[in-house]
Amino acid sequence: MQIDITLQPIISIIAGVLIFVMPKLLNYIVAGYLIIIGVLGLLH
Repeated sequence: MQIDITLQPIISIIAGVLIFVMPKLLNYIVAGYLIIIGVLGLLH
């Protein structure tokens, strides 16, 4: 459970920085974030 709490903010910060740097990556970042959160949800 603690992995989720520490992993989600880190992923969110990285995604936010990448969106500011390259806005065209928004679709890929959102898709990747949703996939990671979905996999973590299934593993618990």
